[in-house]
Amino acid sequence: MSRPQSEFHHPEAPWQRPPGASDGVWEQVLAVDPETGDATVLQRYEPGTDTSGQGSVRHDYFEEVYVLEGSLTDLRLGETFTAGMYAYRHPGMEHGPWTSTEGVRMLVIRVHGHARQS
Repeated sequence: MSRPQSEFHHPEAPWQRPPGASDGVWEQVLAVDPETGDATVLQRYEPGTDTSGQGSVRHDYFEEVYVLEGSLTDLRLGETFTAGMYAYRHPGMEHGPWTSTEGVRMLVIRVHGHARQS
């Protein structure tokens, strides 16, 4: 199976707090493959969000992030990322924790590793 195909439409999924996420972090699922967990989501941080309490994170999947609007600061790196910036992370890459003074909205694509065929 794969993510269900769909033509242009207005997403109907509600904004929800992801499991274990800090206060102020929300996601709207645009598409998900229930078998692999691969997903495309919109993610937003409310103004003033601070994820310091959860520390830096690592995922077991590839992650692409495109900042649509606003900004967020990686406290570990001391760098602020703004609209139009893009990240591509391999599984296990450390990132965060984050703060967002003004709030941020991002497109996030998560792809779990698939076995390579020879």
